[in-house]
Amino acid sequence: DICREALVFGSIAELQRCVELVAADKEVQVVRVKNRLDIDFDSSASAGYRDVALNLEIHDQLTASLGVEHHVCELQLITTAFADLLEDEGHQRYVSVRNLRAE
Repeated sequence: DICREALVFGSIAELQRCVELVAADKEVQVVRVKNRLDIDFDSSASAGYRDVALNLEIHDQLTASLGVEHHVCELQLITTAFADLLEDEGHQRYVSVRNLRAE
C-alpha cells in the first residue's frame, strides 16, 4: 500500500463511532469497506487478524490542487487487543500467509 494509516481504539464502540464520522465527512468518499470484524469473516484467511479497513478518497482544495483527489488511501481501524498482537509475531504471520496465497 502506498498510503495507509492505522488508528487503534480501546473498544468496538469507539471504532464504530470513527466509521460513522468518516462516512459523514463530506470531503471523504468511502470507496470500499473491508470488515474483518464481521462474525461471518473467515479469520483463517488472515492468520487470525481482524480489523476494519476503509479505502478512501479525500476531495478537498488541497488534494485537488495536488491532483490526488482520486488517489485511494487505506485507513485501518483496529482494536487495542489486535494491535498488541501485531506488535508480537502476529503481523509476520499475517504477511507470510498472505504471501503464500499470492495476495
